[in-house]
Amino acid sequence: MSQVIEKIEKTITNNSIWNQFDAFLSYSIYGSEKSDVHVTVSTVLFLIVVLLITHIVLRFARTIATRKLQEDDKYRFKTVFTFLKYIIFSVVIVVALDSSGVKITALLAASTALFVGIGLGMQKLFQDIISGVFILIDRTITINDIIQIDKKVGKVTEVSLRTTKAITNDDKILVIPNHKFLSEILYNWTQNNEVTREFVDVGVAYGTDVDLVKALLLGIAIQEDAILNIPKPSVFFEDFGDNALKFRLHFYINDSFNVPLIKSDLRYRIHKSFKENDIQIPFPQRDVHIVSKD
Repeated sequence: MSQVIEKIEKTITNNSIWNQFDAFLSYSIYGSEKSDVHVTVSTVLFLIVVLLITHIVLRFARTIATRKLQEDDKYRFKTVFTFLKYIIFSVVIVVALDSSGVKITALLAASTALFVGIGLGMQKLFQDIISGVFILIDRTITINDIIQIDKKVGKVTEVSLRTTKAITNDDKILVIPNHKFLSEILYNWTQNNEVTREFVDVGVAYGTDVDLVKALLLGIAIQEDAILNIPKPSVFFEDFGDNALKFRLHFYINDSFNVPLIKSDLRYRIHKSFKENDIQIPFPQRDVHIVSKD
């Protein structure tokens, strides 16, 4: 008889624990029975489990997809994948809430004004993110590219979904919103090749031996360590100017980021060489004739 009583007491106790646990899961966090939107503890736990499983699956998928990619491609894929992950999580949250009995349509209808305000406030942000996805997919800009935008030149150090960072010649960081690359003209100096062609202009006085000028300019270019020998430097006789004969020295380099320093060194050498060979670099002059009347 005592054993039967013990079994009954255990059954009552177990049922009591289960009822308490069921009551805990059914506890309302948001809303009421009359409300269209009703969120319980079980809904939150279900959502957490679903998000955790989704995170594990996405992480495994990213590992498989990037296993055989090169480092640049891995970085590009991971950045785009981050954007896709946000979209997937948003869809999973909506589906999970709908599956657990939460009326999503009522929740969205109640939050329409809020979503409109957020959308207007984050318009530029979404524009930057979409532009960043396009940049990463079509490789408009990559790390170490030399770019020019808004009359500023810099070497790209980081390309993210929202912004692109570049360092200038004076070691200042440019933080460029990605939408600027789609709405403004961008000069990518090194996209086709790391080697770029540059030039330095110089004028000499009329009557100067033009063959000597050409020989001196080519000799200076050959002696400059930063200038490539292949393709060879060249000198163009540009024009007969108002005050000078205009020449342009063309040369190739593989370090476009330091082109201001290279051009400065060339101008120093040109000035010194022309001075040693008695070649004048003229400046604008005007003759003024004064006519006096009685």
